[in-house]
Amino acid sequence: MGLQIGDIAPDFEAQTTDGPIKFHDYINGSWAVLFSHPKNFTPVCTTELGYTAKLKPEFDKRGVKVIGLSVDALNAHEKWAQDIKETQGHSLNFPLIADPDRKVANLYGMIHPNASDTLTVRSVFVIGPDKKIKLTLNYPASTGRNFDEILRVIDSLQLTAKHQVATPVNWHNGEDVIIVTSVSDEDAKKKYPAGWRTQRPYLRIVAQPRG
Repeated sequence: MGLQIGDIAPDFEAQTTDGPIKFHDYINGSWAVLFSHPKNFTPVCTTELGYTAKLKPEFDKRGVKVIGLSVDALNAHEKWAQDIKETQGHSLNFPLIADPDRKVANLYGMIHPNASDTLTVRSVFVIGPDKKIKLTLNYPASTGRNFDEILRVIDSLQLTAKHQVATPVNWHNGEDVIIVTSVSDEDAKKKYPAGWRTQRPYLRIVAQPRG
C-alpha cells in the first residue's frame, strides 16, 4: 500500500537546483508541497513549473515551501530552467530535485507501473509542519495540475488544523464553514457567540473564524 494521509512523509537526502537538502530539515516546521514531474523538457511540466513560480508569493504568504522533483540529472535541470523562463515568463524560484536513480520517486510511490515503469506520474503531496501527509493527488502524465486548487486546499487545511471546523464543497478562503459534529451546541455557543445557521443538527453553518 502506498503512502496515506496521516503517514509521516519519508525523509530523504537529494541534490536540488538550490543545493543538497535533507527533506525533514528542509521542512523545518513549515508546510510543504512536494510534486513530481515525469521528466525534463516535457511540455505540460514546463507550464506547471512556470505557473508555480508565478504563484510562489502566494505559497510564501501561507508559510508553504514548494519543491519539485524530476527523474533527470541536475545538469539537465539548468537548461530546462532557462526554457521555463523563456516560455512561461517566470524563472524557477524554488528547488527542483534531481532524482536520476528514482530513489525519491520510489520512496513516495510516484512511479505507477500501470502508467509507466520508469517515469513518475504527476503526484502532489501536501505535508504539514508535523511532517505528516495532509493531501495526496495523482494525475496522469497528460493532464496538467490545478495549482490554484492546491492553494485552495492549503487554505482549508491550515484553517481546519487551527479551528474545529470543516470546509464545504467549493469553499474558498473567507466563505462560511461548517462546525464539526464533535463540537456540541453548548461548546459552539462559547466559540461562536454571534451564532450560526442550523440546516440540520449535523449541519451548522458559521462565518469563517479569524486569527
